Amino acid sequence: MGSIPDRVLQVSDLYNKRLADKVIIVQESNGSSKELEIRGVHLISSTKQCKDALITLGIPDENIIILPGDARSTQQEATILRDYLKTHPEIDTLTLVSSSDHTRRASMIFEKALNQKGMSVVILCSPSKYTGYTGQGWWKDKEGIQTVLMEYIKMFNFWMFEGKRL
Repeated sequence: MGSIPDRVLQVSDLYNKRLADKVIIVQESNGSSKELEIRGVHLISSTKQCKDALITLGIPDENIIILPGDARSTQQEATILRDYLKTHPEIDTLTLVSSSDHTRRASMIFEKALNQKGMSVVILCSPSKYTGYTGQGWWKDKEGIQTVLMEYIKMFNFWMFEGKRL
């Protein structure tokens, strides 16, 4: 799920430009929040925050689909979505919204997860224009260097290990 504001704003823009008619969100893991619930502390999940924000931005509740799954990674999101698409063959195109620094790896993961299993789904990518990272001059500051290096490490991990499990 990643950063809520930049992705929610991008989804809202696409929906309001009529480039999407449904929004599918994979439920994100909330880690230790289950233990907090047991102890009487109720936090609003990232998934609920996204849905509430999208509704406030004008997307009708009935056009937002939440897929259960407790996803902890992009790979898990891709496999959960793949399972959903198996029962919804009418969906032939997806627009993947992600933070701009994560788009390349996210598209690789979704392409492999869906098309490797013989699903003919067109995957379009829409990096959020609201993300602070632009890719220009990334080597000039610590945050840019860290962002690029982390994405390359994660891509390497995907190529060597995680991608084989999809």
